[in-house]
Amino acid sequence: MFYALHRAFIDRLGRDRLLQLPDFRRFWGSTILTSFGGQITLLALPLCAVLLLHASPAQMGLLVALEGLPYLLFSLPAGVLLDRSRRLPIMIASDIMLATALASVPVAWWLGMLSIHWLYAVGFVMGTGAVVGGSAEQIFLTFLVGRDGLVQARAKFGTTDAASRLLGPGMAGVLIQLLGAPIAILFNTSAFVVSLWNLTRIGAREPAPVFTQAHPVRAIVEGLRFISRHPLLRTLAWTAGAWNLLFSGYVALQVVFATRVLGMSPGVLGTAQMLGGLGMLAGSLAMMPLSKRFGSGAIILIGLCGTVVAFALLPCITAQAGTGTTTALAYGAVTFFLDMGALLFFMPYISLRQRVTPDALLGRMTSTMRFLGVAGGPAGALLAGAMAERYGVRAALGGVAAGGVMLALVMVFGTQLRHVKD
Repeated sequence: MFYALHRAFIDRLGRDRLLQLPDFRRFWGSTILTSFGGQITLLALPLCAVLLLHASPAQMGLLVALEGLPYLLFSLPAGVLLDRSRRLPIMIASDIMLATALASVPVAWWLGMLSIHWLYAVGFVMGTGAVVGGSAEQIFLTFLVGRDGLVQARAKFGTTDAASRLLGPGMAGVLIQLLGAPIAILFNTSAFVVSLWNLTRIGAREPAPVFTQAHPVRAIVEGLRFISRHPLLRTLAWTAGAWNLLFSGYVALQVVFATRVLGMSPGVLGTAQMLGGLGMLAGSLAMMPLSKRFGSGAIILIGLCGTVVAFALLPCITAQAGTGTTTALAYGAVTFFLDMGALLFFMPYISLRQRVTPDALLGRMTSTMRFLGVAGGPAGALLAGAMAERYGVRAALGGVAAGGVMLALVMVFGTQLRHVKD
């Protein structure tokens, strides 16, 4: 059996242009490690706040807002930096920063120093790493595979992301149930360490960026002007911004809703979230056929509507029993639609914007789009937390759902995005 699997892999390797590139395999391996590890932190960090520190909905909103604040502060300067620097060293430095921040959580817990303010700081550092390192990864991938290989590469990333979403939450739930949320975060730290070692083995070296004496502010303005004058990028930017405002409010309240309203334990919550992996797998398998049939614009709209279905379903779940099968399956179904929709939304979204942007503007375009796309996130998280404090968590999630329905209607019937091909 092992020999058959080995031969199948070799045959696939011979047919797949990307898999023939050792540096792509190393880069992909690093993203797999951090993706699996990230599933642990995605569940463990909010559970630290909710279960150990008894955070209120408003505090959870502030935690999510601080994770998104670096996008407002650093996205535009980061774009200038990325256009004037090689990206691989930036990716390595970013991963070191993220690993250090995550390792501080169990250390602070052991020392009796862990507090909600400590988690605020960790969330801010994680957001900063995502802004700089995440943008560098997108541009470095374009360098590795070329524009023509972006859709194929994103499909591979989508498949492995689906696997991490399928297996990661269950693993995270078990680890948190047995060891506690702070200790579980150490596993993500270990994943970053191995990923760093893998990144240092990449042999490809980007060409030195063209030297420019242009003032950074002028460079930022050029990036903003390029997007504002490009009809497709302009539409994508405000769509992602509106969606992230709603999604941040959803993220701020979903763990509070699951644990306090539905009474789900960490183990049951992690197991239920595993269905999100099936959603990502379904989305990754469907993306290429849908792209050939309908084009990227229609896929983005399909993904947007899938996430709105999840927004609408979550507040409808009733608290029958936190460990009950019905509750877990209902929560899992919500996660399925959310993750499938998010993958179908963002994979073609990222590929489209990379394909229509000249090399000299890739860094500024990527960071400016992330700035515009996530600018509303902190406000959405804070607003959702405040609404939950005043009207209850279920009512606040209902407000998120109503906003999602309005956004979907505007995008489907009020824009030309559904006609955009590749």
